[in-house]
Amino acid sequence: MTKTKSENLKQKSEDNSLLLQKSHAFSSYKIKQDYETVYYFLKDNGFSENFITNLRKVKGFILINNQPSTTKSFLPKDSILSICNNPNPKTTIMPCILPLDIVYEDAYYLLVNKPSGISTMPNRSHFSKNLAGAICWYMQSRQPDFTLRILNRLDKDTSGLVLVAKNSIAQKDIKNIEKTYLAICEGKIDKSCTISKPILTICENGVNLQKRVISEKGQEATTSITPVKIMDECTLLSIKLQHGRTHQIRVHLASIGHPLVGDQLYGKISDKINHAALCCTELSFYHPYLKKKLCFTAPLPQDFLMLTHSCV
Repeated sequence: MTKTKSENLKQKSEDNSLLLQKSHAFSSYKIKQDYETVYYFLKDNGFSENFITNLRKVKGFILINNQPSTTKSFLPKDSILSICNNPNPKTTIMPCILPLDIVYEDAYYLLVNKPSGISTMPNRSHFSKNLAGAICWYMQSRQPDFTLRILNRLDKDTSGLVLVAKNSIAQKDIKNIEKTYLAICEGKIDKSCTISKPILTICENGVNLQKRVISEKGQEATTSITPVKIMDECTLLSIKLQHGRTHQIRVHLASIGHPLVGDQLYGKISDKINHAALCCTELSFYHPYLKKKLCFTAPLPQDFLMLTHSCV
């Protein structure tokens, strides 16, 4: 029996939807109440306007009971809404082949231990050799539609744990990311303290000069410091951040007269270590799909360990 034009169009639409589901990962939701539109459901559940805009761009990224729908479609109670996990355009960062020290990985998250000397993101000085490019190279054969979402960035000279969400929904759903840093500062700090000073980026003619300063015009920043070991010339500190401003730990410690050992930007050159002595050694987060808190620890790099011995 010959199919009508409308039946052919419907079949083509269903075939296209199946192809999309094979090439893209989807998340599904059992709807507990009527929603006037899919858009209202997405907003009620914390999806960003950018995410929703990208869902709109491709027919088949939104399905109600496996039928292609739009953000304007009525969403009835007990229906199944399926949406593409990665509607954003594929990352255009140039992949680069660098070894990755993978601490943890599942279908939703990737946790790596970054060495010092490697920039987290590409820039003019590290365009073809950076952590972001290494992650993209690692993921391109595993997830063709991968879009890079680094949840905590570290300075080039800071080593330690960096967490990546593998899709937009995993990024949205993650909760309570907590980080602890170990640092070695110049001089002696013999008691715990909290530094709350706003940090401003210095720009000239619209160009970021990299260095930050304490200024009332800057962004709010709070750093909590606990001495772990007081040595002859320096102090080993455990540090937690309430905010995550660029160079926050380095700027705050320099502002109280205790710059990081080896910090050439905010302190001075050291003959004992060739970069700022700072590591992100602990990271924890609540995993929204395993329904539990995960905690991870990174080993201290060799040059940091040697510094703790030489400062005694």
